[in-house]
Amino acid sequence: MHHMTLAEIARGLADKKFSSVELTQTLLARIAQLDPQINSFISLTQDLALSQAQAADTRRANGESGALLGAPIAHKDLFCTQGIRTSCGSKMLDNFKAPYDATVVAKLAAAGTVTLGKTNMDEFAMGSANESSWYGAVKNPWNLEHVPGGSSGGSAAAVAARLLPAATATDTGGSIRQPAAFTNLTGLKPTYGRVSRWGMIAYASSLDQGGPLARTAEDCAILLQGMAGFDPNDSTSIDEPVPDYSAGLNGSLQGLRIGVPKEYFSAGLDPRIAELIHTSVKELEKLGAVIKEISLPNMQHAIPAYYVIAPAEASSNLSRFDGVRFGYRCENPANLEDMYKRSRGEGFGSEVQRRIMVGAYALSAGYYDAYYLKAQKIRRLVKNDFMAAFKEVDIILGPTTPNPAWKLGAKSSDPVAEYLEDVYTITANLAGLPGLSMPAGFVDGLPVGVQLLAPYFQEGRLLNVAHQYQLNTDWHTRTPTGF
Repeated sequence: MHHMTLAEIARGLADKKFSSVELTQTLLARIAQLDPQINSFISLTQDLALSQAQAADTRRANGESGALLGAPIAHKDLFCTQGIRTSCGSKMLDNFKAPYDATVVAKLAAAGTVTLGKTNMDEFAMGSANESSWYGAVKNPWNLEHVPGGSSGGSAAAVAARLLPAATATDTGGSIRQPAAFTNLTGLKPTYGRVSRWGMIAYASSLDQGGPLARTAEDCAILLQGMAGFDPNDSTSIDEPVPDYSAGLNGSLQGLRIGVPKEYFSAGLDPRIAELIHTSVKELEKLGAVIKEISLPNMQHAIPAYYVIAPAEASSNLSRFDGVRFGYRCENPANLEDMYKRSRGEGFGSEVQRRIMVGAYALSAGYYDAYYLKAQKIRRLVKNDFMAAFKEVDIILGPTTPNPAWKLGAKSSDPVAEYLEDVYTITANLAGLPGLSMPAGFVDGLPVGVQLLAPYFQEGRLLNVAHQYQLNTDWHTRTPTGF
């Protein structure tokens, strides 16, 4: 059962080939057996999972149906879950049990999903390797000596290792798409505002967006259907109708205009990945797509702009964790100032502290105009590039990452080298556009992803292209040895 996709599980449950309880018990046993190798979970919720599975079986017995009814998933450990630890991968929140469910958690629970646990992540979603978690690094099931990508590496590793069919994740600068590429999954970052951020612990509020991680585009469509929608509790949520994503998967790609930016194929891109991307382009041409070279001239400025804006917002968002209002408090403080300093110094890891300091500096008097304001102007230029490009093409295609997954610890002493791995993904966050990564092949036995970007609220178009590609390729069906 662990090799079944969400879509196959839905059909199996509907046909009464197995029950949700049986499936849940199988996957919980598999997690207990295999997760110690990869460290993808922070918390397991066996009792909750079995009670939700029993409730789902009862609902089906009473005539209810639904693609997610009885389907096992896990949540990235920054989605608040009532009465369950929500740690954000940090010592700062190790003892925090949320008093309410995030909107994403509540919507998926109402649809009948079964929560197996909370997945490991880079601390406060800051990282591209899932090595900054206070609970230890997550390992890539394709090669346990390599990173799974971050910050949603726990969700990605768990799905890739067939511990569960799908999981929730979040993407601030590529944290859904990059782990998807590194672990041979399909990952979708929706349009900013498409999925509610209420109850999702913030890193950078103008960039964060929740989305699905799964093995196929079909599964991402199913999970996104349960996650998306307007939320009055979230001031950044967009009141836009949610289409039936599954119904649009089988549309023809005949005449679809796909743009390939020339800036993507620079010296920083591994030539073996470039070759796989060109192979993917040819596959889509066979399906009727029309390929056109385009330009995104301001892409070169995206990384410096992002690494001013994101830390600036993080320094503001994380100011609440001070030992008084929220989070870890140091022992026996000498005075109030000592409590602030030691609580934050002991509660936050080095990467979080680094970004808080960078952000506070960028927002400080005398530097705001030079750094933060200029970065926001660059952000607008990046968006304008995309708006111009989408007048010529329907989809933009390119690599998800410049390199395959690196070895654990290889970039730990050089944060900038790790930041540069986000070069292809962060532009979608700066502009608020939807983006998807799908499996496109292997380099040295490690998965490679191809990225698709679309205009606002065109997630259905991304899923349609990815699904048609996956009907004609088999990269997404490959399973890591030992799992």
